[in-house]
Amino acid sequence: MRTSELIRTYLAARRAHGTRLRSGERALYQFARETGDQPLAQVPPAAVATFLRGRGELSATWTARYQLLAGLYRFALARGHVSASALPEQRPKLPPPITAYVYSRAELQRLLDATAVLDSPFSRMQALTYRTLILTLYGSGLRVGEALRLNLVDVDLVERVLTVHETKFYKSRLVPVSGALAAALAAYTRQRCSLSMPLGAASAFFASRSGHRIDYQRVVTLFQRVRTQAGIGCPSGVTRPPRLHDLRHTAAVHRVLAWYRESKDVQQLLPKLATYLGHASIASTQHYLQMTPELLHEASLRFAAYADTEAGEVVAHA
Repeated sequence: MRTSELIRTYLAARRAHGTRLRSGERALYQFARETGDQPLAQVPPAAVATFLRGRGELSATWTARYQLLAGLYRFALARGHVSASALPEQRPKLPPPITAYVYSRAELQRLLDATAVLDSPFSRMQALTYRTLILTLYGSGLRVGEALRLNLVDVDLVERVLTVHETKFYKSRLVPVSGALAAALAAYTRQRCSLSMPLGAASAFFASRSGHRIDYQRVVTLFQRVRTQAGIGCPSGVTRPPRLHDLRHTAAVHRVLAWYRESKDVQQLLPKLATYLGHASIASTQHYLQMTPELLHEASLRFAAYADTEAGEVVAHA
């Protein structure tokens, strides 16, 4: 059995238990191609190590690929396709995870303005579609894949709610949006409905000129053009430029920043933010909230006010 055939069987078994593995499927088939699609037992450890290492700089991708292959090898071992795993016993020392970028409000506006670079006589809605996508990612905190999977029926402009299906943790959720974002979505919808709707109301909300769903990789590639046009490059000391996904981090940080400025109880509200973002735990949300200068300043002001109150109470009871 070739590796690609084994992968097909493995994926079918995993999906029978509710695991989707969309991105994992691509990586596994890439592994099969890069190792010659021979029987897994004949793939040498050196070829496995080369796949794990990849072509770029060593990153967390190594761990993600290792975990994917570990599952495949466990499956193959249990069914007698291999007698031993070819995965390396020692893991390399990976660089620390790259800190997400938090866009300023001025940079967000520049990104929106820069979508004009995507104007095309061959795809008259491309710039508007991308502008609306950026607004949606920032205004709702959706993951890029979640936004691209939205269908027309999932966008309720009356109740101002997005229905998000097939999230990272296989759960659906309702995401309320602001009046401003709802207005932008309504304006886009009027134009979107002039395109083909091959599945009716179940057709893709963010669509290509043919009315079909936009490809994820295409969206990421277009963002590189938009980011360059906006004049947003790598921060000092960082080798990777800001990503489209960083809009989600930005949305979380800006929301907490607004709560601080509104004197809200941030700790009490964090679980609600976790639910809104579709996180499995509050720890994931806290990971998003890196201390930007603005957030650190507001937190310091809150602590200073708390410290002054505590000191006042001590004096009063002395």
